Amino acid sequence: QVQLVESGGGLVQPGGSLRLSCAASGSAFSPVAMDWYRQAPGKQRELVATVTSGGYTNYVDSVKGRFTISRDNAKNTMYLQMNSLKPDDTAVYYCHLDCRVLPAFKRLEVWGQGTLVTVSS
Repeated sequence: QVQLVESGGGLVQPGGSLRLSCAASGSAFSPVAMDWYRQAPGKQRELVATVTSGGYTNYVDSVKGRFTISRDNAKNTMYLQMNSLKPDDTAVYYCHLDCRVLPAFKRLEVWGQGTLVTVSS
């Protein structure tokens, strides 16, 4: 009913920047929170950044000061601006939407398909 499509991943050198986008489409929904997760090979998926419907943001310690999460409600899109990238940032990045779907206002969690970010020389 709601789909998320990520884009913007790719190969970047250490110290470089990248902006990920996540576009939502489908059924009408009311967002509760929007998040970016990442998962490196052999490691658990971790929450990287979140922004609530009220605009509050939070970040995992390892990306504080380097990553910025934002949203454009008019475009049903959220972003993750990643600066000063490090090799340890290499992972598949997933957007995640916590929302309520109209008209029944049913709670729903939606995951994107993931986009690969590789930070390497």
